[in-house]
Order: sequence, then C-alpha cells, then structure tokens
Amino acid sequence: MDQKNMPRHIGIIMDGNRRWARKQGIDYRLGHKEGAKTLEKIVRYAKKIGIKYITVYAFSTENWKRSEEEVGALMLLLKNYLDDYSKRADTEDIKIKILGDVSALSKGLQKSISNAVERTKDNKAITFSIALNYGGRDEIIHAIKKIAEAVKKGSLEIEDINEDIVSDNLYTEGIPDPDLIIRTSGELRSSGFLTWQSVYSEYLFLDKYWPDFSEEDLDNAVIEFNKRKRNFGAG
Repeated sequence: MDQKNMPRHIGIIMDGNRRWARKQGIDYRLGHKEGAKTLEKIVRYAKKIGIKYITVYAFSTENWKRSEEEVGALMLLLKNYLDDYSKRADTEDIKIKILGDVSALSKGLQKSISNAVERTKDNKAITFSIALNYGGRDEIIHAIKKIAEAVKKGSLEIEDINEDIVSDNLYTEGIPDPDLIIRTSGELRSSGFLTWQSVYSEYLFLDKYWPDFSEEDLDNAVIEFNKRKRNFGAG
C-alpha cells in the first residue's frame, strides 16, 4: 500500500449476510451475526492501517419492507451489538457515530445508540459510523428541511446556501466525503448509500459475501485505490 495515498474515509455496503447463511445451510440470523463479527474485525484492522473514517450501511430505510420477523431479529442484533461493542470500542480509541433517523427506532435501541455515542465521543483513532435507518434521499430531504427552517427563522439567507451549507446539515456533518466505497456480494449499485457525499468516490464491487470479507480484501481494496487517478472533474 502507498501510505502517501491512503483513503482517508472508506464506506462499505455490507451485502450478502442472508445469502451467505443460505449457502451454509444455516438460519439467516446466524448470517447477520457472522457479518457483525466481520465488521468488528475490519474496523479494528482499518484503524491499524491508518484509515481515519469508516462508514458502513447497516440498515436502510427500505429494509423495513423485509418480514417483521427479520426486522425484529436485526434490531435486536443491533442493540446487543452496540451494548457489547461500545465497551471494546472505547478501550480501542474508536469513536462510534450513527447516521440516520433514529426517531423511528425502539426506545431501547435509541438508548443503546445514545450510550454508545456518548461513551466513545472523545475517542480519536478512527471514527466508525453506522448508517442505521438511513437512506440517501431521506438524508437530503432532512437537510433541506433544516436549511428551510433556518431561512424561515431568518438565520440564513437563501443567497448564502451552497454546498458547504448542505454538507453541514447532513448526518455526516464533520466527516469528510468517502474516498472509496466497497460493496460486497457482487451487486453493482449504490442503493442510496451516501448519495450526496459519494459524487467523487471511487467504487469497488466484490463478488463475495460480507461475512467472507477479510483483512486481505481490505488491503487489496486500498491497493486498487492507490492505482486510480482522481481528477475530480479537472482532467
């Protein structure tokens, strides 16, 4: 890896937990649990190689369309994951952030989110953001409403609205745009992940399920990123 050309921020669309479980002939919930183990491993390794920000797509606004049983299992897994992982994240200098509309989540999960964010808020080694009840268009609408409210109150002039104002009203406020976005499972779409922020991101699509994603895969993704020339529209 070229240490002078490391991606500062990597986004990951963690796809394929259910298909991985199906391939193994096991319950889909075990696929999600295995995916959670992979996530913890990859965040720790990203910190080790010098990545400063990592953002993962955990649950989209469209995922509510899944069966009530699966949504319930996912929410329970997320709550238990945050309750358990936030303790280790704190000792490993990992800051946890949540991106998305948490108001639609259960009170118990909201409390777990609040505790995890508060417990790790002063950590600095890496910022680990979890997109939860997140949709790219939903995020932009949320930002528009905040900006409109500021204009209505008179604290912002319409003429002053620019890209920085929009960025400052997104869930990712204070986080740089992703340099590299990885999607597992062989699917070739963004699914509304970081829609505003990803306009100049490099994409890498891998034909393997998320539970099988390894540290070596992250190394190879960074090496591939090193090879790409980013002109940001200038060349």
